[in-house]
Amino acid sequence: MDLYDWLLFLHVLGAFLAVGALTALWALVLGTRTAAPLLGADSTMRFGRGAGILVGVGMGVALVFGIWLAIDVDGYELWDAWILASLVLWAFAAWAGGASGKAFGGDPVDGRRAGIRYQALNSVGVLVILVLMIWKPGA
Repeated sequence: MDLYDWLLFLHVLGAFLAVGALTALWALVLGTRTAAPLLGADSTMRFGRGAGILVGVGMGVALVFGIWLAIDVDGYELWDAWILASLVLWAFAAWAGGASGKAFGGDPVDGRRAGIRYQALNSVGVLVILVLMIWKPGA
């Protein structure tokens, strides 16, 4: 394996980690929505905090190795429109994910509503980034 293969592997691994942890967070939201949640409050907070950290780590790994790939590959430049859009969306999704974690950690009722809204924004941002990374419009 050459450098390109390693960079691509680590970039995609970071994306899988972020998407997998986001999926786990949505499972947590669904599992705690009833009057008799599947997990207790302490377990929910621990699980949510851990999954939130994994989303951040995955997004960070994907960002670092994605930028490295854009610099390393001759056909791509950091100022390509789809890469710039992905970087802006990455910042937006990171902000929304952080806001979601803060909201879920606050008031259990109002915080949950706000947390779900921020989590949805985070998820949409990550989904659009994935679409841009797969189809590379304009590349």
